[in-house]
Amino acid sequence: RPRLPPPLSCRAQHRESAMDVPVKLARVVKVLGRTGSTGNVTQVRVEFIDDNERSIIRNVKGPVKEGDVLTLLEWEREARRLR
Repeated sequence: RPRLPPPLSCRAQHRESAMDVPVKLARVVKVLGRTGSTGNVTQVRVEFIDDNERSIIRNVKGPVKEGDVLTLLEWEREARRLR
């Protein structure tokens, strides 16, 4: 017997709870360079929008340029510097 997808009300509740995840916005201040085994990750320095004094280094996959705003799901961990 094939399994049916859950009723719409269950799916809507799941989507709603997934959107309650706390996030932090950060602006890209400087693009530091490419990293990763194939160069597909860009290392950037970001500055938190709600706290301009604090900045960290993060790895970003995909196109990114100075001034972009990133949505960080995790903002305590900092990437290691490029060598």
